Amino acid sequence: MAAYLDLGSWDLCSASNNAEHHTELNGTERLIVRRGQSFTVHLLLRSGGYEAGKHSLSLVAETGPQPTEESCTRAVFCVSEEADEAGWSATVSSPTSGTLALHVQPAPNAPIGRYTLILDQFGYRVTLGDFLLLFNPWCPRDAVYLDDEEALKEYVLSQDGIIFRGSYKYPIASAWEYGQYETGILDACLRILEVNPKCLRNPAEDCSARSNPVYVTRVISAMVNSNDRDYGVLTGKWQEPFEDGVSPMSWTSSVGILQQWHQSGCDSVRYGQCWVFAAVACTVARALGIPCRVITNYLSAHDTNQNLVIERYIDERGQPINRTRDSIWNYHCWVESWMKRSDLPDGYDGWQASDSTPQERSENVFCCGPVPLKAIKEGQLDRKYDAPFVFAEVNADVKTFMRRPDGSTDEVISSAFIGQKISTKSVGSDLREDITHLYKYPEGSEEERDAFKRAEHLNKLEQHKDVGLDVKIKVSPSMRKGCDFDVFAVAKNNTSSDRKCRLIFASRAASYSGILGKDCGFKDLLNVELPPGGERSVPLRLNYSKYCNSLTEDNLIRLLVLLVDRGTGDMILAIRNIVLENPEIKIRVLGEPKVNRKLAAEITLLNPLPVPLSGCCFRVEGANLTGGTSITERLPAVVEAGQEAKVKVYFTPTYWGLRKLLVEFDSDKLGHVQSYRNVIIGK
Repeated sequence: MAAYLDLGSWDLCSASNNAEHHTELNGTERLIVRRGQSFTVHLLLRSGGYEAGKHSLSLVAETGPQPTEESCTRAVFCVSEEADEAGWSATVSSPTSGTLALHVQPAPNAPIGRYTLILDQFGYRVTLGDFLLLFNPWCPRDAVYLDDEEALKEYVLSQDGIIFRGSYKYPIASAWEYGQYETGILDACLRILEVNPKCLRNPAEDCSARSNPVYVTRVISAMVNSNDRDYGVLTGKWQEPFEDGVSPMSWTSSVGILQQWHQSGCDSVRYGQCWVFAAVACTVARALGIPCRVITNYLSAHDTNQNLVIERYIDERGQPINRTRDSIWNYHCWVESWMKRSDLPDGYDGWQASDSTPQERSENVFCCGPVPLKAIKEGQLDRKYDAPFVFAEVNADVKTFMRRPDGSTDEVISSAFIGQKISTKSVGSDLREDITHLYKYPEGSEEERDAFKRAEHLNKLEQHKDVGLDVKIKVSPSMRKGCDFDVFAVAKNNTSSDRKCRLIFASRAASYSGILGKDCGFKDLLNVELPPGGERSVPLRLNYSKYCNSLTEDNLIRLLVLLVDRGTGDMILAIRNIVLENPEIKIRVLGEPKVNRKLAAEITLLNPLPVPLSGCCFRVEGANLTGGTSITERLPAVVEAGQEAKVKVYFTPTYWGLRKLLVEFDSDKLGHVQSYRNVIIGK
């Protein structure tokens, strides 16, 4: 005869379970657990107790709109004596009289998402409640397992980080709040999975596929952008104006973007550029339990025709002519996610590159990756996904041609280097870690040649012509916005004969993605004489009065020098991007930082421009510091040249540990000045 437990109530023990599963920062109001690791449900009995031979308990865990055992979106399992490490299982214990502790262990390869847990006693079913199941990088049987506790703190638990921008000569560290544990963010991330086109077309198949981090990463890559006219999170825009949205330069946090997208019914947020797409993708991956980091590739190639060559055209004055869609970005950001690649031969586990910035289609969708870094390094372009595109971003060759008025073209010698100082934040510190070696072998090495041969990258194996002339661009040690300064073209004759040359030195405002703006200074010297072994330095003065109205929000000026040998007709080109320095924002935290204790921060900025600033405001935010929102303080008065803009803001930390307080200053003539301060919050 069937015996039933006299069940009074039950407790999902969200607080203790969430703490054990590293999800307590999401709150303790609901159960959020990770696969491959047991969680405890307390069954409170009105009378009697549990006897193994007498009572038969089974459980049902379901996810998705059409759960089935065949698709692994429904699991039925009985209480047993031992946990099954390969699948769903449950064991029991009796911690106190009248309480039965049910220990449920999800399968380490179960689909992630929203689940319902049901208790079944001989057909008498009780719904114990709903829970969220995430990837588990702490579980050795999970495909995202990462055996490094410090790396897990950085790539899963940390809610803020550093994204490197600027230029490869002068990388600039910008703080970013990922905020994956802020209120509502996990729900927004799950919503991204639920409204992706694959799910809308076939919900059952999509929910089943969420067991695979490769699949989920590919969905994230496609859904963070909205170029496929779906429910994507961000709209990209690479040129001003941005009045009908938010300038990409203004974002310092994923939180506001994901909150706006979720609360608006999945309307795309305007606007993003590469580091914003990457940062939001990183937030989503970390929220779902996939170890993830943002990386920056300086001098990143965008190869549109997959020939591994970036073709540039200039006119006789050295000015660019747009004849192809190929481009070189001052830098480009994407993400790397850590996972096993069971869909590939052995040896491709570990970091996988994926890119949410909409550049080219992959399987008819604007997404890219994930592709193993090993495949890029070895030139194995047949490995999934999108290896040729990522390989070109870090390895493409550059060829420059001059187009004559009659339509003919001549090749220009140029020394453009693609894929420089590939960078990410170091584990446990704000220092830059150079990870170029993970993407390619040392230049000129036999291993590099072998990789290029496998990739059929024949251009890189060619010997480039040496004409005995060289030209480089040198800059002043200080190039602050608001100041006048010099830059220098240095031409050198490495031959034993005199050379007479024409030297063109041009400067134009530019965006980081390579779009050129107005002229900032120009010089054309028709007769530059270089004796044997001789060198000449030609200065170009960049005046604030001229460049102030030309600069884009990137504070970037592109310098170009074209040296033409009048005797041989040989042409040598040098290009360099410079980023003008913004003034420093000083941040002083007043008082002892402790959880739930109100703090003040005094924030100041000295106006470096020779003109007054109006419409000045400071915006402050930080994970577990400002309550998931930003604090804005506006200055009522004009800030004169050489004067300080100063405010005091108040905030209350809600969690202990190392946190970043992010600050942005904006005004009519000086905008998007950003800084941060690390704050250690005591318990």
